[in-house]
Amino acid sequence: MNTSYAREWKQTTTEQVQEKQVAVKVRKQSWITKGEKVLYSVVGAVLIAGGFFVVSYSSSTDALNSNLQKLEQNVADQQAQNEVLLFEIEGLSRPTRITKIASEHGLKTQNAEVKQINNN
Repeated sequence: MNTSYAREWKQTTTEQVQEKQVAVKVRKQSWITKGEKVLYSVVGAVLIAGGFFVVSYSSSTDALNSNLQKLEQNVADQQAQNEVLLFEIEGLSRPTRITKIASEHGLKTQNAEVKQINNN
């Protein structure tokens, strides 16, 4: 009787153990947590915004440099034109030319010396 009781007890305990076993859903943990995902997203957004800022700043700097070069070229052209005009003024204000034009228009000089005045 001892052996049969032991067999029955063994069968009831295994049945109870099998009944108690419930299917457990095992979640597979990802290697990145939600907090890390948020942190990486924020860092990525900051890097992208920083990239846009750098590109925008570089573009505005290039445009400013282009405008500056155009202005410098305009100044150089104007200075060259001013030098040509100064040379022309010197040529037109020669005393011999002035006396020639004056005599062509009927003006007479009375033994006067024509002197050039320097405006420097």
